[in-house]
Amino acid sequence: MGKQYKVLSKHDVDFINEQKLFYIASCSGQEVNLSPRGYDSIYVADERTLYMIDYLGSGNRTSRDIGEDGEVTVLFNAFEGKPKILRCFCKGECILKETSAFDSIAKNFSEEMSVIRHIFKFNIYALESSCGMGVPLMEYKEDRQEVRDYALKMVEEGRFEDYVQDHLVPPDLKSLEP
Repeated sequence: MGKQYKVLSKHDVDFINEQKLFYIASCSGQEVNLSPRGYDSIYVADERTLYMIDYLGSGNRTSRDIGEDGEVTVLFNAFEGKPKILRCFCKGECILKETSAFDSIAKNFSEEMSVIRHIFKFNIYALESSCGMGVPLMEYKEDRQEVRDYALKMVEEGRFEDYVQDHLVPPDLKSLEP
């Protein structure tokens, strides 16, 4: 049986930290965007705040949706062990590399920040957990390295920042600093 509540419990935080795969969905009146995410890219700051480092990709719809005051849902589900689904309903902020907030938040991640596009801050306003008994059992094997390798190559060749600028958030968000 599912339940709804307002803040993450210690059990929820432990559950989030165990997951190797999660999903982020966003919408701002255009198509609904849904993206799978991996790596060690999520950080729980407190019972109402998540941070996520954003690797480059083929688009930047999450930034677009956040920039248009859209909604974000971050979904975690267990593929191993006891079944569970946890949905975090959020409002988001995009923290750009040029801001002082970026450096202080980046310290919470082990990733090389030169390959990160920006950091998302998710302000949780509601949570929902459910049983997850319909989710298949699957075994984690390893992270794929292609995105990191591609980004590192772009950094080495001096092309990363140009790529980020070409796929960045709308211009009115460039000055946003939480």
